[in-house]
Amino acid sequence: MQKIIPNLWFDGNAEEAVDFYLAIFPDGKILNKTHYPKTMDEGLADFQMGLAGKVLTVEFELFGQHFTTINAGPEFKFTEAVSFAVYCKDQDEIDYYWEKLSSVPEAEQCGWCKDKYGLSWQIVPENIEELMEKPGSYATMMGQKKIVISEY
Repeated sequence: MQKIIPNLWFDGNAEEAVDFYLAIFPDGKILNKTHYPKTMDEGLADFQMGLAGKVLTVEFELFGQHFTTINAGPEFKFTEAVSFAVYCKDQDEIDYYWEKLSSVPEAEQCGWCKDKYGLSWQIVPENIEELMEKPGSYATMMGQKKIVISEY
């Protein structure tokens, strides 16, 4: 079993988000789903009252990396403080993931983008460290939204 598993908090749309990610990443799969109890106890937050019997968590895998999502409430949102890096073999792969994941243009910079759920991604070439050793590469990267390898 994987020792560290990212747990992603969604505002009631975790199952929809997992389906979105599985449609983008090849070989992704659902590992497990749990559900809220069919009868909920009193004393719960208002948002929880409508969740009886609905999906609570979805465990899934992308490229061998396990993730867990939880359907919860609006209390917590994603920030750029946490992002997932996708290392791409070439520009075509960068373009593919960028097109599928980037949905908040104002959040784009130097290979970072944000998807429609607010989760941040870094779409970068596999050889980003090598590219960053070239003169002027930092300025090039800072001036880009999506990384364009040919500009380095």
